[in-house]
Amino acid sequence: MAPKVLVSDKLSETAVQIFRDRGIEVDFEPNLGKDKDALLAVIGQYDGLAIRSATKVTEKILAAADNLKVVARAGIGVDNVDIPNASKKGVIVMNTPFGNMITTAEHAIAMMFSVARQIPEASASTHAGKWEKSKFMGVELTNKTLGVIGAGNIGGIVCDRALGLKMKVIAYDPFLSPERADKMGVTKVELDELLQRADFITLHVPFTEKTRNILSRENLAKTKPGVRIINCARGGLVDEEALAELLKSGHIAGAAFDVFAVEPAKENPLFNLPNVVCTPHLGAATSEAQENVALQVAEQMSDYLLTGAVSNALNMPSVTAEEAKVMGPWIHLAEHLGAFVGQMTGEVIKEINVVYDGAVSKMNLAALECAAVAGLMKATNPAVNMVSASVIAKERGIAISKTTQDKSGVFDAYIKLTVKTDKRERSIAGTVFSDGKPRFIQIKGINIDAEIGAHMLYTSNKDVPGIIGKLGSILAANNVNIANFTLGRADQGADAIALLYIDEQPDAKVLAELRDTGLFQIVAPLEFSV
Repeated sequence: MAPKVLVSDKLSETAVQIFRDRGIEVDFEPNLGKDKDALLAVIGQYDGLAIRSATKVTEKILAAADNLKVVARAGIGVDNVDIPNASKKGVIVMNTPFGNMITTAEHAIAMMFSVARQIPEASASTHAGKWEKSKFMGVELTNKTLGVIGAGNIGGIVCDRALGLKMKVIAYDPFLSPERADKMGVTKVELDELLQRADFITLHVPFTEKTRNILSRENLAKTKPGVRIINCARGGLVDEEALAELLKSGHIAGAAFDVFAVEPAKENPLFNLPNVVCTPHLGAATSEAQENVALQVAEQMSDYLLTGAVSNALNMPSVTAEEAKVMGPWIHLAEHLGAFVGQMTGEVIKEINVVYDGAVSKMNLAALECAAVAGLMKATNPAVNMVSASVIAKERGIAISKTTQDKSGVFDAYIKLTVKTDKRERSIAGTVFSDGKPRFIQIKGINIDAEIGAHMLYTSNKDVPGIIGKLGSILAANNVNIANFTLGRADQGADAIALLYIDEQPDAKVLAELRDTGLFQIVAPLEFSV
């Protein structure tokens, strides 16, 4: 059955057609997102939801979205999506951070020009028939110092444009390496130095707990007298009350804001102050940007629903279409390893360690880790997937670690999963053969070569004669057919294991009969999604 997508906000017809062209059923209801009750009534039908800012994806909406796999926002901001609850529900949340980069950067530059030359006020005065040429004395941008807070995608474009205007550019960004700063032609500084040196300050960071009020009252007081501040990033990055006071005092010469702490902004401390330029969140409001993000969101959602490729996800690792093809068997293997351990471990898990050996250590390890943890968690919660697994593991206080190493054995690559509880440590390793099929290659240190089937039976015992015969005869007597039988032992007379791939799972009576022989330490039925 083809995936089904709901577009609940205004999106271009070209983007909607992309879904249709790729074989996805799509309902285009551009006004539905404004009616939360109507959205609640239908959301359970859909695998994907494409939105802009009008649709609010709340906990209540998510609770009713039984089939939902992905929510994609055409734009950067996802303030209207409850990401923590989406993650718990196993729903991927995507945005389109690149479609409006240039547009937003250009708007910041335009706002900087506007506040430097008081263009909006001068325009209003001239339209009113006044000729107040001497009133609007501006400043040049050339040779001024621009302080950029956040030199990522959009901030980087602003840096480039400012250098073209012959400005001196300094940047504060904890994630900006010195090498990257040199390549960009900017000077990396700490925040206090930026505040003290900059003639203009522009913000290009997301709104998080760390960036909330990054330009606080205290930090605004540290700024160079006569500074002008531009915010085209997110509301809440600047203490607007404190900024208004410093504008009135003359310490800050001007401000240009496209975003506000509360939107829509009907009232604000910055409104109606001299040399303050305000626009109604227009950073991405160009026809080119709106089309770009719409097309991008349609392609991203289609890729995920049809191929499993994940891009620009905010709550799970991205996996490109190329990676999805190569890594598909390894992701299945990681999930199978987790499923084995999860079904075999009845105690509370304290630690998980994943070893990636050989070629697999160069793959997308974050995605593989999510798959392994998801497989493990499904043993007690079948609704868990790669999105929700890490969230649930964190809630349970499980410590997750990884180890990478060069090829260390006969296999070109393998993954080994080890879990620790208060009572024991359990491990299993696997690889992917050239036929693309995952195999188990080691269980509790005993080497095996086991094909993985939907229904399996695991036993452990002491290595004594008659075990295989007894196991086979009891299953045969109860009409349980064995597709594949794998044996392994630590040493002669020591611990031994068997892993049987069977056509259907034995019932409780058969399992009891095997246990009653007294020959087996463990008799465990296992199920795998293959």
